[in-house]
Amino acid sequence: MKSDLSTSAAPLRGVGGALRSSEPVRVVPVPSAAVVLLEEAADLLVVHLDFPAALHTCERAWRSLASGALADQPTGTSSEVKCSLCVVGIQALAEMDRWQEVLSWVLQYYQVPEKLPPKVLELCVLLYSKMQEPGAMLEAANTWLQDPDNLGLPEYRTLAELHLHRVLLPLGYLSEAEKLVVGSAAFSEEQRLDALQAISTARQQQKHKHSDSEENQKLNQEGSFSNKFLSLLMLLRRLWDSTVSHFFALPFRKSLLAALILCLLVVRFDPASPSSLPILCKLAQIFHWIREAMFSSSYQLPIHD
Repeated sequence: MKSDLSTSAAPLRGVGGALRSSEPVRVVPVPSAAVVLLEEAADLLVVHLDFPAALHTCERAWRSLASGALADQPTGTSSEVKCSLCVVGIQALAEMDRWQEVLSWVLQYYQVPEKLPPKVLELCVLLYSKMQEPGAMLEAANTWLQDPDNLGLPEYRTLAELHLHRVLLPLGYLSEAEKLVVGSAAFSEEQRLDALQAISTARQQQKHKHSDSEENQKLNQEGSFSNKFLSLLMLLRRLWDSTVSHFFALPFRKSLLAALILCLLVVRFDPASPSSLPILCKLAQIFHWIREAMFSSSYQLPIHD
């Protein structure tokens, strides 16, 4: 029985020994439901790798916070729990390949971007930058950096640099980047010079890329014109081959008659005249040569001195 009493009294012993009746009883605060759910969500995420359950537990914790579960806790404690819930939720969404939903999921609890905790905003910028979608964070990060309440935060400089290198420069927003660097007091002189040098390098690369694009476009236009011209030549050649084939497919007498009529219309000579006889003979001989050249590949025209 004595041992039972001593055992039951053990939890009442303080750091310095057994409590006396004159000492106040130190009451250890009971963790709220939100804190318990946060620990459960972290355990599901890290140990069990159950990402849907971890996300669902975070949402349950948020509903618990909305009902005033931490109303009796200091303001800092509530903010830390909310930030930790966001971190666990972001990691769970990323593991489920639902990273596109991260920003909207976070904003449903903070309503506006400028109220996001610095750690949450940093994770969002890094995530969307890694997934090659920095444009999704452009407006949210700009709004957060322009809010006067965030200017004095110790994380402001880090987030400004992150926004510069992970969002503005990859998107090619060089004027906005330069405005951020010059107009912000968060950058030291050395950091400002380094940032301006990075912006200058990005501007030169942008001009070079634009020049290459114009040159490629010009070459493509020239190539397109050349292709069209070659296509036109091929079409004309097909038409000419078709016309010649059709002409030589006619009987020889009809071809000769057509040539005579053409000569009558163009040259205007009289076939009944004695002076026209050599021309007619020569024309007939040419037609014979053409017919034999068309139907015999081994035929060669005679050469006359």
